[in-house]
Amino acid sequence: MSASALTYTFLGPEGTFTEAALLQVPGASDANRVPCTNVNTALERVRQGEADAAMVPIENSVEGGVTATLDAIATGTELRIIREALVPITFVLVARPGMKISDIRRVSTHGHAWAQCRLWVDENIPNAEYVPGSSTAAAAVGLLEGDAHYDAAICAPLVAAERPGLNILAENIGDNPGAVTRFVLVSRPGTLTERTGADKTTVVVPLPEDRPGALMEILDQFATRGVNLSRIESRPTGQYLGHYFFSIDADGHASDARVADALAGLHRISPATRFLGSYARADEQKALVAPYTSDAAFASAHAWVRGILGGEPGA
Repeated sequence: MSASALTYTFLGPEGTFTEAALLQVPGASDANRVPCTNVNTALERVRQGEADAAMVPIENSVEGGVTATLDAIATGTELRIIREALVPITFVLVARPGMKISDIRRVSTHGHAWAQCRLWVDENIPNAEYVPGSSTAAAAVGLLEGDAHYDAAICAPLVAAERPGLNILAENIGDNPGAVTRFVLVSRPGTLTERTGADKTTVVVPLPEDRPGALMEILDQFATRGVNLSRIESRPTGQYLGHYFFSIDADGHASDARVADALAGLHRISPATRFLGSYARADEQKALVAPYTSDAAFASAHAWVRGILGGEPGA
């Protein structure tokens, strides 16, 4: 299928950091790109076959996991992460022509953006009230609609550059210059992406029962097989208070012997474990693998056990 025949959804509108992440995908610039007002809608269109894949934010270096995405991919019809993208995050403060910083009383943006600019806001417009927005771009575009109930917006520089009706009042207002957001491209289940040697595997593991050591049993499945975890977060299932699932990123690919063995262990402990995909790391960082957890070591160990079961001498 040609790239132009593909349809991608993303957290919109146009000009968001999410669209910038999507444009890192080869051929996405020529594909049909459909902005959505929220993560659930973007993913649901994939589930319904209306789109081939969706690009959504999953983790921020300042705020941590994006809960809307973590929850949406942990429930409902299964989906697969097939790619990730990293986007450096910078922000500008924009307003309609004639507005000064001293005039600002209400500012709109996405919650994660507000958290990343809070120190700057407290120092420069300390009396400004926060108005939640569905995205940074939506907040900025809302200023141009004439009936916005706020005075300014925090958004990406690209949004301001593409809309001449917005004035940039301040640039580089983020509190963390090195802030990065991680995005994932999500599709329906299919052929597993190929192993590259610098991969990541994402799973959702419901806590089988709330008792001492339950989480340790989950973590031990990775630790005893030499699998490093780059992210682990707990989220409530919504069933009742104290019932959680864990969203986990592990270094390695499901076709790596150590990772496959860990996945099997997770399934024994928690049969409702959901595999969300193995895919290439955006930073191309290879996992550190101890010799005793290499594929060759696992193959040798399994061969030794088969020898024992087969009554081979010397086994």
